[in-house]
Amino acid sequence: MHDVGLIATIAAAFGLALVLGLLVRRVGMPPLVGYLLAGVAIGPATPGFVGDVGLSRQLAEIGVMLLMFGVGLHFSVKDLMEVKRIAVPGAIVQIVVATLLGAGVAHLFGAPLGEALLLGLSLSVASTVVLLRGLETVGLLSSIQGKIAVGWLVVEDLVMVLVLVLLPVVVGAGGASDSSGFVWAVGGILVKVVGFIAFMMLVARRALTWLLQRVAATGSNELFTLAVVASAVSVAFGAAELFGVSFALGAFFAGMVMRESEYSHRAAHDSLPLRDAFSVLFFVSVGMLFEPDVLWTSTTQVIAVVAVIMVGKSLAAVAIVLLFGYPVATALTVAAGLAQIGEFSFILTSLGVEIGILSRHVQSLVLAGAIVSIALNAFVFGSIGPVSRRLIAWFPALKRGEGATEVRAVLPAPDATRNAEGAVLIAGGGRVGTGVAAAVTAAGKAITIIDANRERAASFAEHGWRAVAGDAGDPATWTASGLDRASAVVVAIPDVVTARRAVTVVRALRSDVPVVVRVHGDEQAALFVDDGVGVFHGDQELARGMAARVLADLRGVPT
Repeated sequence: MHDVGLIATIAAAFGLALVLGLLVRRVGMPPLVGYLLAGVAIGPATPGFVGDVGLSRQLAEIGVMLLMFGVGLHFSVKDLMEVKRIAVPGAIVQIVVATLLGAGVAHLFGAPLGEALLLGLSLSVASTVVLLRGLETVGLLSSIQGKIAVGWLVVEDLVMVLVLVLLPVVVGAGGASDSSGFVWAVGGILVKVVGFIAFMMLVARRALTWLLQRVAATGSNELFTLAVVASAVSVAFGAAELFGVSFALGAFFAGMVMRESEYSHRAAHDSLPLRDAFSVLFFVSVGMLFEPDVLWTSTTQVIAVVAVIMVGKSLAAVAIVLLFGYPVATALTVAAGLAQIGEFSFILTSLGVEIGILSRHVQSLVLAGAIVSIALNAFVFGSIGPVSRRLIAWFPALKRGEGATEVRAVLPAPDATRNAEGAVLIAGGGRVGTGVAAAVTAAGKAITIIDANRERAASFAEHGWRAVAGDAGDPATWTASGLDRASAVVVAIPDVVTARRAVTVVRALRSDVPVVVRVHGDEQAALFVDDGVGVFHGDQELARGMAARVLADLRGVPT
């Protein structure tokens, strides 16, 4: 049964992906593992129904476009800049180390140099989807550890985008008789890439913003969603046809420039179902390429690949983060997030097979490594706490780094330190936190702001505010902030998980200090019922303010 058709292939792909995704989710693994296994089940290497591989690859191309569009739509230069001092050098060094480890393993098994290096590159980059789900599960997505891990992965993604652009040119120019031909070929594609980026920033950004404004003005949700998806696919296709760059790069920049629009959140929300659906087809199509017999015919090679992904990369990440002076818990969080591979690895290996530099056998090794590492990633995240405590017990020297924990610096302003006694401690240096700080300072009270980002904490000194750069869920942070002398505590952290940890720590250290906390909704407010804290619901406070203004206007009272 070879000519099964489009409908049968899609039906089988979605149906099996749903069933297997539910099954693996029940045992604590990401649904992505189920999608890959669904592809294996309907692939040509397993008995029974066989989907149309050619059609699935075309659907996968759309999946790649929408997947990369989503990556670009969530790419934040600001978030990356917050952790650039560790994320940029750390990611680059880790990519080099992992590539060399993977290439070394491949070379030991007889792979030629080009294939070995591409295998190493495929093992060096983690899955964004798996990382974000893992951080969300353990409540660390908004923590400093989470921001470092996400920023690290953003740098990896950018490097891989560049590799996807240059790899076909490098391979195509590899047979040139002299080095000048190679240089001209690489230089030519770089010129096209620069031209494409300039076009996107100078022309396409304005055009896409104009288009979204006009479509949004119609009030039609269907047209808006269509405009978003059409923009992503059209830009990706145009990038390939007019500038000679990949679909992936075109879609990534389409999402990145659309993020600058005021409609970026709506674009992300409305396009999410379609992006998720085609992402499932992408992972299913990748699974269809997997040859299961590699698990028993090349067991040693599979184990070596998994070891590079889960041990080699992790140890490199731990060493790098510790060298930057961060605590062991942060190092283990980053390492856990990177101890798997995903979508970019699949895209890279598929491109390698297409251009003839990678064999199907090596591609299957990468897919086997992905399935195993993704399946185990949730358990890796769950072991962060116990492993961290065990390492500190074994190596007391690590306790010094942990003592600084995320308390990276205490930054006293000249006038603030004299008034530290009875200060108001404010956890969270965002818009709400700084607004509270400004009001309390204007009333003549001393304040100390706790913020997870060192650079932002340092900037508060310009306002004459005392600041502590640290994790609000860590007792050491509150100790460094002077909780024992504080007159009140304000928890203005938007992430409810981190806010809950902060309140728990404060109450454990001081049960008598007044505490107020911000929440979003009644469900979050219910989490703090037994803590004896003042809860401020954003919508309720807004309603009170608006009602007060309306009533004042009706009474003719000036506001």
